[in-house]
Amino acid sequence: MTSDSRLIPAAVFGGLLAIGLIGGGALIGQGVVNARAGDRSVTVRGLAEKDVKADLAVLPIRFTASGDVLSEVQARIDGDLAIVRQFLKAQGYPEASIDLGQLGVADTRSREYASQTGGPRFILTQTVIVRTNDVDRVQTTTRNLNDLVRQGVVLQDFQGPSYIFTKLDDVRPAMIAEATAAARTGAVQFAKDSGAPLGPIKSAGQGSFEILPRDGFGDEATSLNKKVRVVTTISYRLK
Repeated sequence: MTSDSRLIPAAVFGGLLAIGLIGGGALIGQGVVNARAGDRSVTVRGLAEKDVKADLAVLPIRFTASGDVLSEVQARIDGDLAIVRQFLKAQGYPEASIDLGQLGVADTRSREYASQTGGPRFILTQTVIVRTNDVDRVQTTTRNLNDLVRQGVVLQDFQGPSYIFTKLDDVRPAMIAEATAAARTGAVQFAKDSGAPLGPIKSAGQGSFEILPRDGFGDEATSLNKKVRVVTTISYRLK
């Protein structure tokens, strides 16, 4: 039986079409592989820490006096205020660094359901606030507050000075660079272990700066020595 010549082109066309589909499928498959490879990435974190010393101190000194005659209590508060001012002057503080807070006056018998006996009627409180960059002097002053007590000044709710680090902007750039370098070191090691070359940065994020007590315990506000910490999160592409 002789073959129909009209069927040959069709067969050839069918073969070419099959080859084309196979080739196209291979290309599509390769494209998927490339897309997945392009999406491969590693996310790492870099930590930077720096020990710093507070450069601003705020020292509130609150004292109180009480009695049944308002004018007499006010006179004692005024006398105590003069003693406190003289004490701070002897400690070496200029007048500009000393602020006078609001005077508090409490009449215990004016309160609803208050007892009419058993305690003084008037309680006055006064606060003097020292604000200075001489943080070491404030530490010395805090240790010497017993001198006020010996002179009859009744201190109230004394919780010590607050120490503040105000120069965060000065250390920020170097710390970000250090955290970024630490993150890259981790990414390079990961890429090396996985056998994939490290590519460019895909995304990056900087966490907020934290100021902590240097030794890891206590209240940051009352710690003269502090630790500044920042963490960066960076995603690198893998080639």
